[in-house]
Amino acid sequence: MLRLAILTLIALLTGCSSGPKGIDCPGAVATIYGQPMGQTNGVIFDLVTSFTVSKDDVTVQSGTLRSLDRFRYVPSAVTREGYYAQRLSNKQFRLINPYQDTQITWTCP
Repeated sequence: MLRLAILTLIALLTGCSSGPKGIDCPGAVATIYGQPMGQTNGVIFDLVTSFTVSKDDVTVQSGTLRSLDRFRYVPSAVTREGYYAQRLSNKQFRLINPYQDTQITWTCP
């Protein structure tokens, strides 16, 4: 009986300790000014105060998203690569690449 309880507890802890699950999300590619350039997709790992986007062998981490007033300003950060990362809503994420005049906005289901 005790052994069964311990195994159940270990199984529950193992399930709860797993990392965030990525969601495959479609993305719209556009110029910074909004001119459509195509479609893509990426796996978004939403960590609430940050997010990570993975596609093929490339992964970009947003870093800690900040906003002085979340009701007026979009939480954002600058990535290590120099991209501007934004959390537009609970289901929308954006990376802006100023060097190539492009942005990708992912909308997750």
